[in-house]
Amino acid sequence: MTTNIGNISDQPQEPGRPVLDIERLKVTFATDSGDVYAVKDVSLEVKAGEVLAIVGESGSGKTVTAKTILGLLPETAISSGAVLINGNNVISVSASKLRKIRGRDVAMVFQEPSTALNPVFTVGWQIAEGIRAHASDGHRISAREAKKRATEALRKVGIPDPETRVNYYPHQLSGGQKQRVVIAAALALNPGLIVADEPTTALDVTVQAEILQLLRDLRDKYGTSIVLITHNMGVVADLADRVVVMYQGDVVEEATAKVLFAEPKQDYTKKLLAAVPHLGRNSASEGATQRLHQGGKALVEAKNLTIEYPGRLGKPGFKAVDNVSFTVSENEVFGLVGESGSGKSTIGRAIAGLNRITGGSLKVLGYEMLDFKEHTFKPLRKDIGFVFQDPAASFNPQLTIGECVAEPLLIHTHPSPAQARLRVAQLLESVQLPASYAERFPHELSGGQRQRASLARSLALNPRLLIADEPTSALDVSVQAKVLELFKDIQEEFGFAALFISHDLAVVDMLSHWVGVLFKGKLVEQGIGSQIMGNPQHDYTRRLIASLPVPDPDEQARRREDNRELLGTELLES
Repeated sequence: MTTNIGNISDQPQEPGRPVLDIERLKVTFATDSGDVYAVKDVSLEVKAGEVLAIVGESGSGKTVTAKTILGLLPETAISSGAVLINGNNVISVSASKLRKIRGRDVAMVFQEPSTALNPVFTVGWQIAEGIRAHASDGHRISAREAKKRATEALRKVGIPDPETRVNYYPHQLSGGQKQRVVIAAALALNPGLIVADEPTTALDVTVQAEILQLLRDLRDKYGTSIVLITHNMGVVADLADRVVVMYQGDVVEEATAKVLFAEPKQDYTKKLLAAVPHLGRNSASEGATQRLHQGGKALVEAKNLTIEYPGRLGKPGFKAVDNVSFTVSENEVFGLVGESGSGKSTIGRAIAGLNRITGGSLKVLGYEMLDFKEHTFKPLRKDIGFVFQDPAASFNPQLTIGECVAEPLLIHTHPSPAQARLRVAQLLESVQLPASYAERFPHELSGGQRQRASLARSLALNPRLLIADEPTSALDVSVQAKVLELFKDIQEEFGFAALFISHDLAVVDMLSHWVGVLFKGKLVEQGIGSQIMGNPQHDYTRRLIASLPVPDPDEQARRREDNRELLGTELLES
C-alpha cells in the first residue's frame, strides 16, 4: 500500500459536501483602456472523486477561473463571489491562510513543466520544499524525511527508479517525466483537489495517453478530484465525468461527458465538437492510389538520408535521422508524423537548407543538399516557403504584419513600394485576413490570425514547395479547424507541394495524401494516408493511433480497453 504522505488539513472534508464550490464568481481586470470582464457570473461545483473539465477557446475565462481557485490572480484583478474549498473562501481569506490551503487542500499542475520547475534545484528538492513548508505547527520535518516523502511521491506517479531520479535536475528528464514530476509535487500533501491547466497540450500523443491514465488512476485509486482545463475535446472524452463549457466569461452549457458529446444543446458547443479533427473522417487521401504519389515530378527526393550531430567531450555523435528514403511529388501533401525527437523537424529544416545533411542524398528542386553551398542554393530559396510552429516567435515584433509578409518579396524580387503593398493586400485576402491588418503589429493579432499571416508570408513568392512545421499545435480547436481548411483550400488553389510535419495523426489524415511515420530517426512506415491510418503495419504506428483520444466517451472507453496491452498503460501499484 502506498505510504500516506500527509494531509494536514485542519478542516476535514465533510461527507456529501463538494470539494470545490464556486458561487457567482466575477473577475475583472483593470486596464488603461477600461475594465475587462474575464469571468462574468460563474457557478459550479466539483464532488469528491470527480473529474470536471472546463472547456472553451482562448479568452473564454477558463484559465482565469482555474487561477482563482488557488488565489493566483494578479493584483490588477478584481474578484467577487465565493470560491469555497473545504469551507474556506479563497477570495477573502488572509495571505497566511491561503498559503496553508495551497498544496494541502488544492494544488495545481501547470501547462508547461519546463517553466514550472526550477532548473537549478533537483526535482526531489522541489517536491520536498512543499512538504517542509506545510509541516504541522511544532513538527519540523527533517531533510531526510522530506526526501523520503518526495521519493514516494515520484513512485506514486510512476517515475521509474525514484530513489535515483529524486536527485535528477529537470533537464535530465523527458517532457513526459517532467510533467509527472509536476503532478508528484501537486500530490505531495494528498490534496483533495488538483487543478490541471492544459496538462497534455505540449506532449506527444503517446505521452499524453500515459499522463491521462495517471490522472485517471489518481481519481479511481485515491479519490482525487480534478478540475481539467483544456481545449482538447478528445482529452475531455477520455477523462472527464462532467463538462462545463465557457464562452466569453460565461458558462453556456454544463452536462455529463456522455450527454454533452451525444446531445449538445448550445450552438457554441456544437461548433466546438464539429471542429475536432477525427481520424478517418474527411481524409485527404480517400480514394487515392499509388500512382498519384509516383506519377508526379519529385520535388524532394531523399535516399538513405542521414543527419548526425557530432559528439563532444569524447561522447559519440547523435544520429537524428538514420537512413531515411522518401519523395515529395508536385501537387502533393506529404505528412511526416512522429513524436518529439523522431527527426521530423530536422528533416524539414534540412530541406529548407537550415540543417546540413551528413550522409546519403537529399535532392530539393533538383539540387543536391549534401555539401551544399549557400550561394548556389540561395536562388532556390524563393521556391520554398516555410510555416513555423509559433508565428509569434517567427515574426519580428518591431515590424508590422505587412512588413513581415513583404520581407521575402523585398529580398528576392525588389518590388516598388506600391507593388509590395498591392501584393501584401492580395496575400492577406487570400488567407482571409482584411488588407487593413497589414498596418497592425504581430501582438495585435490573435494566435489564429498570426498563423494566417505566417501562411501568407510563406506564399509571398508563389513557392513550388511549402514546409509546415506543426503549424496548428498551439491553436484552439475551432481556430485550428479554420486554419486547416484554409491550408487545404490554398494548396488546391496554388498547387504547391507541401511537407506537413505534425504529431497529430488526425490533422495529418485531414490534409495529407501520403504519410510517413518516423520513430527515433528511422522511417518505419509510409504509404497512402488513409491506408496507413486504417491499416497500420508497424507496431509503433499502431501505438500512435491507439494513443489518439477520439471525441466520443463511449468509443474512447472501448478503444482504451482494447488497446491496454498495446499502450502498455497499467494501473498504479497499490
